[in-house]
Amino acid sequence: MAEADAARPLETTDQIATTDEDFPATENRKPRSFGKLALMLSLPILLIGGAVFYWLSLQGKVSTDNAYVQQDKVSVSAEVGGKIVEVAVKDGQMVKAGQLLFRIDPEPFRLQVDQANAQIALAQSNITALENSPDLSGTDISAAREDIGFAEAKLARQQALWKRGFTTKADLEAAEHAVAQARESLRAAQARQVEARAKLAHGPQVPGENPQIAAAKAQRGVAELNLDRTEVRAPESGRVAQADRLQLGQMVLQGLPVLTIVETASSYVTANYKETDLADMKVGQPAEITFDAYPGLKLKGHVAFIGAGTGSEFSVLPAQNATGNWVKVTQRVPVRIAIEGKTPRQLIAGQSAFVTVFTDGRK
Repeated sequence: MAEADAARPLETTDQIATTDEDFPATENRKPRSFGKLALMLSLPILLIGGAVFYWLSLQGKVSTDNAYVQQDKVSVSAEVGGKIVEVAVKDGQMVKAGQLLFRIDPEPFRLQVDQANAQIALAQSNITALENSPDLSGTDISAAREDIGFAEAKLARQQALWKRGFTTKADLEAAEHAVAQARESLRAAQARQVEARAKLAHGPQVPGENPQIAAAKAQRGVAELNLDRTEVRAPESGRVAQADRLQLGQMVLQGLPVLTIVETASSYVTANYKETDLADMKVGQPAEITFDAYPGLKLKGHVAFIGAGTGSEFSVLPAQNATGNWVKVTQRVPVRIAIEGKTPRQLIAGQSAFVTVFTDGRK
């Protein structure tokens, strides 16, 4: 019994010792639980902080991916109609202002120039004939005056004889009729002289030049201008588009566009911003432009102007919102972004872009 009693305390001591070894393990769990709690609390804080930082980073700027590269385009048309006899450019070719694009058959217009030259020669010949005509020189007038003098003298003799009874009534009337005819001939000669002088008179539009010759020269000028217009040249420098539509022998009509010149040096970006993004936007504010086609390329620009109307306002069929089933839709307004400096890559009209305008003025 004594041995059994002595053994029990020892067992209790072992149990106590064993229990004491377990306490440090319980104390070690507390820091781990605190770390988990700190992690659970810090994660929402980080998320909230990140959201706040992202929200703050969006302040003072507005962005849109509804943006496209634009370049000025010039439609080229022939100023005279005719058959194409030469095509001097290809689609996509760079041209300079004044460079030949295509040529229209010039032969019909050369004939018009020759015809105008013939009209000038004919007019000059008519003028020379008028200058040398008796109507202008006054020869007919002098002869008519001599005839009047002779007829009046004869009438005076007949009148004297009539008073003395030595002539007949018929002879007297014949003398009177001869005087009247001579005077009428004088008036006719004078009228022809006035008409001839009028034909030789100088026109008010071209001082010192006969109007017939001036009209013929004007006609020749028009013919020569049309002949020059058979060579269709580039109005501006740029890249040729739609030139593959031109074929030798093709008939073109006057004023009908046949190809396009894209002015690659005048690139800009049209960004279609929501109307709710325009509250703080002003002309001159800086902008940053990136392109889908050129990752990593960033260009600087600025707001050139804000459109005078929404895109739907200038569409072919403007929206009619007076109906009962109207649904409010946020409209978009085109904003032109001018690109500053030279572009390291070739921009193509219609390329997609991403534009950010810094409404607080920072870049």
